[in-house]
Amino acid sequence: MSSLAGPPPQPLQAPAETRRRGKTVRRIALAGLAGLLLAGGAIWAGIVAYSRLAQSSASEMPTAVVRRGDVSLTITAPGELRGGNPDMLTAPMTGGGDMHLTVLRDTGEEVKTGDIVAEFDTKEQEFKLKEAEGDLAEAQQKVIQAKSKQEAEEEEDRYALSKAKADVTLAELDVRKNPILPAITAKQNDLALAAAKDHLAQLEKNLSNRTATNQANRAVQEAGVGKAEAQIAEARKNIEAMTLTAHRAGYVSVKPNTNTDFFFSGMTLPDFQVGDRVRPGMAVAEIPDMSSWEVVANVAELDRGHLEVGDKVSVRVIALPRRHFTGKVKDLGATAGVPWDRKFACHISLDDPSPELRPGMTTEVSVTTDELKGVLWLPSQALFESDGKTFVYLKVGSSFTTKDVTLVRRNEARVVITGVAEKQVVALANPADSGKKKPAAAGPAAIPPSSR
Repeated sequence: MSSLAGPPPQPLQAPAETRRRGKTVRRIALAGLAGLLLAGGAIWAGIVAYSRLAQSSASEMPTAVVRRGDVSLTITAPGELRGGNPDMLTAPMTGGGDMHLTVLRDTGEEVKTGDIVAEFDTKEQEFKLKEAEGDLAEAQQKVIQAKSKQEAEEEEDRYALSKAKADVTLAELDVRKNPILPAITAKQNDLALAAAKDHLAQLEKNLSNRTATNQANRAVQEAGVGKAEAQIAEARKNIEAMTLTAHRAGYVSVKPNTNTDFFFSGMTLPDFQVGDRVRPGMAVAEIPDMSSWEVVANVAELDRGHLEVGDKVSVRVIALPRRHFTGKVKDLGATAGVPWDRKFACHISLDDPSPELRPGMTTEVSVTTDELKGVLWLPSQALFESDGKTFVYLKVGSSFTTKDVTLVRRNEARVVITGVAEKQVVALANPADSGKKKPAAAGPAAIPPSSR
């Protein structure tokens, strides 16, 4: 018996959409795994790089070692060489406006007694002189005219007076005839005599008044002469005074020109030069006393409390590097300048001046105010300040940490401190600011005066 058999069953095939979905899932899983691997590698590389950078920063950071020793507290400042008790040359008080310089010696130029140092334009005074001379000639002519007029009037008055006296004499002679003359004629003679006498008295009175008037007029004209002569003398004196000469031998030091239309604090004024306008009374130049040199140094305000009159000073003149000078603090001036940079003038007398010195030479002065024995010190740039506290960056292992310290004293180069141990290492800059171009150390101005 035969049976009918069909074809064998075929396996079911997955749809194409299901296969694509499986591939997408596998790709996403692989991508996520790769991302995790990359992120882990980046984190590890960052950790390694940061560690190396920290070690490199610690090794490259400038450092200093805390040392124990003797520290000299010295104040240094720039200065300018001047002569003591200078002979000041000022513009004359001419009673006019500004004058113009036509001649002026240079600073440092040697002069002898009587040499011309500066001259001013004299054209205005020469004009006044010529004008006064013209007034004098006119006044003299008026005096001559008044004198001649007075003499002529006096001659006329003398003639009229003589005539009046003669008339009185003739009238008196006529009156003598009255006894033999008729009464009417006699009366006429009396009246004529009285009239002649009255006329003579009036002439004498007029003569006295005219003489006084002529004398007063002549005095007025003579006063004009005196005024013109005084103007001439004043103009000549002004012309002579407009030439400034040296009263002693020495070296010229030209003064700054303060005759400016504007000025602001801290402005550097130029020295006078030929052609500048000068007000009457302004100091143009000076000739220092060569026997008493002095140095004027501009010292910081914070150092003023550490200086006293009589302190010994070491002076170095820039132009004479091989010479060393000594001196003493002679005077401490008032503090001046902008609030953030206050200075005061310290006058220092030289003990051993030299013929090579010249006014205006630049100097460097140093004053040792104190010496501390066996103290801990650091370079001044190793000390930092913040919120009123002073601290250092102390090296611990391969990194730095802040360490509060107490500032005892300081000078421009060193600070004397307590709170750290000898031979410990500190940073000379803020480690957090490594690579940044900004100052890290607290400057001298940041330290309170009490700590210096």
